[in-house]
Amino acid sequence: MAGEGRQLAPMSAEVVDSNPYSRLMALQRMGVVEDYESIRSKTVAIVGMGGVGSVAAEMLTRCGIGRLLMYDYDSVELANMNRLFFRPEQCGLTKTEAAAQTLSGINPDVALEPFTMNVTSVSGFEAFKASLCHGSSQQSRVDLVLSCVDNYEARLSVNQACLELNQGWMESGVSEDAVSGHIQTLVPGRDACFACVPPLVVASGIDERTLKREGVCAASLPTTMGIVAGLLVQNALKHLLSFGQVTGYLGYSSLKDFFPRMDIKPNPGCANALCRQRQAE
Repeated sequence: MAGEGRQLAPMSAEVVDSNPYSRLMALQRMGVVEDYESIRSKTVAIVGMGGVGSVAAEMLTRCGIGRLLMYDYDSVELANMNRLFFRPEQCGLTKTEAAAQTLSGINPDVALEPFTMNVTSVSGFEAFKASLCHGSSQQSRVDLVLSCVDNYEARLSVNQACLELNQGWMESGVSEDAVSGHIQTLVPGRDACFACVPPLVVASGIDERTLKREGVCAASLPTTMGIVAGLLVQNALKHLLSFGQVTGYLGYSSLKDFFPRMDIKPNPGCANALCRQRQAE
């Protein structure tokens, strides 16, 4: 895997043009983050390498994340070119393969583990859970899961896996009309799980199961995708490096520049029995 098995030099705070980490280490020098270099010991899994997930992966790679697991079963096509990250010559490659190719060129220090799988299938779900514990390199379990999928069933699969593993995760989404989105933090037992109350239902009363309709082409704006990815990764960095305030739920409506924010507590009557069990622990 790209970046794996190499002895990395310490992140230097030296302010020179040849140091790729100088501006990141400045966060430590300015007192924003206590130990920025600890990011190299962190592992993040990104499920869904589309418009939000691929950009989030690039941001984490540029931030110097230690290990990045990437999941998707789809391939790059020309219809993806209105978004950020992928390039026309990558059409036909799986999204995880194309992402690993691009990201290894951006920062070879990052250990990249691409998984081409569908987490909603029975075999894919079990393989997904196993990889969250060890990855493909039999290393330690992940520190955080970022869900960047675009359908209800995949979100429920990520939710179930994280409940079973007692794994904290962050969920994200962009609306079908491409003008709004959200991020949400979900720590089993402490926060609402996805089955307690899906975030788009919280924000607008929309049944999310209707958002991916057969024959309907969802709109896609790279601006909205980039904003949601930035909010997601910023929240992930705060969680991983213990600085600032980690957001429970943050919505984004571009038409009115509206950012609703709230904390969503677990539902004691959640339909998911494992969620109720985590609440009782």
